[in-house]
Amino acid sequence: MSNNSSFRVIIIGAGVAGLIASHCLQKAGIDHVVLERRAEIAPAEGASIAIYPHLMRILHQIGVLEEAKRACVPCDRFVFRRPDGKVIMNNGFFHHVKENHGHDIVPLERRQFLQILYDNLPDKGYIRTGCAAKEITQFVSGVEVKLSDGTVEIGDLIIGCDGVHSMTRSAMWEHANKTSPGLITAKEKTSMKTDWKCLIGMGPAEPGLGERDMNVVHNTKYSFLTLTQPDRVFFFVFFRLSKSSSWPQKKRYSDADAEELAASVASHPLSETTVFGEIWKKRQRGALISLEEGVLEHWHNGRIVLAGDSVHKITPNIALGGNSAIESAVSLSRPSLATLNQVFTAYQTERHGRMKHIMNFSRLITDVQAWCSPFHQFLATWVLPLQPDRALANQFGEMIRGVPKLAFVEAGDFVSGKFEWKHENWKVSLKRPNGQSDTGLSRILQLMSTVMVIAVVIFAAQHINPLLIV
Repeated sequence: MSNNSSFRVIIIGAGVAGLIASHCLQKAGIDHVVLERRAEIAPAEGASIAIYPHLMRILHQIGVLEEAKRACVPCDRFVFRRPDGKVIMNNGFFHHVKENHGHDIVPLERRQFLQILYDNLPDKGYIRTGCAAKEITQFVSGVEVKLSDGTVEIGDLIIGCDGVHSMTRSAMWEHANKTSPGLITAKEKTSMKTDWKCLIGMGPAEPGLGERDMNVVHNTKYSFLTLTQPDRVFFFVFFRLSKSSSWPQKKRYSDADAEELAASVASHPLSETTVFGEIWKKRQRGALISLEEGVLEHWHNGRIVLAGDSVHKITPNIALGGNSAIESAVSLSRPSLATLNQVFTAYQTERHGRMKHIMNFSRLITDVQAWCSPFHQFLATWVLPLQPDRALANQFGEMIRGVPKLAFVEAGDFVSGKFEWKHENWKVSLKRPNGQSDTGLSRILQLMSTVMVIAVVIFAAQHINPLLIV
């Protein structure tokens, strides 16, 4: 790994976000390492990932879009159904999204997507597997991460992409309360709530569910969602919990738990001709997981910044602005702690308010899908079917068109539809004292652009999918 910069980033977690981060940082020429506790990059877990047009633009910039598109076919029908499987409405959402943005929404298996991202890395030497982060120490001049294999990684900052049960977040909290006692309160630590659990999985194609369809089946306090491809079906069953829980409680479900819950809804229709038990019986894999949600107040401290589920576990927020807050950063080859704080504060400021709004919207969506009250049932069965067919796609339009791209990588000839890309001509402006090199400032602006894109990718790939659309 050859780099001209002494600045080094440590990324904890080699999921979708960590791998995208490595692509971005390699494009920027920034030294880094991605640490993954698992032995393999693409384990046989999870279900699907929906690639929306804005994520396609980022994948286009890093050179993996065409391979990802070859691995699946676009979504076609979006069908809402009653508990008996009969159709409430058939919405043209996917077709309208393509008209609005010039690109389809395409679903593919999460494991397959991870493998594509890894296989297309310019240099795989930046990725370390089988080495869990065990201890993080911050210094005035840098950070140190001790790993499970006994080795130590040293760098200038840490990006925590290690999920809702983030070890990086715990280390950040510990450091914050040493340097600023009382900053991280018990209220904030317990602000991520778990009100839902979900059966997820995939199996072979089921004729009664279509070849390119998304089906949402409403029920009371639970709902089904299936997403189909010609050769497979992805499934999700959302169950409202009778009692809410929060951190540090961490509910783990066994295979027996999944079997018991699946059996309780096995006879429930997914369409006019198919019941859930049919796809569960033929599943290639399936699991029962907790669904947490919440937005933390502090997204960074010292040389640690959090991204994705470690700091905001909700439906997507991709309305990110520019990086003007850091344009006056000083020209340094290795940014000081004060400079990093300025960068991370800008990142948090850009996203926090919007994230709170989206979290509340997410709760409403989930409640409507599962008919959590007569009011939610009324919305689902009477109000939504009367909305104009393209209303939902247009609602998503501003959110999709407004996302950032990598400011330091040419987007090329990436088409748009009726909605122009908001940041198509976005360029990072560098302001520096006369006579000083802008190399260091360029590095930190590239890093900031990358952090913003990582945040977008985490949402787009892990949350902005048909699961949470009403």
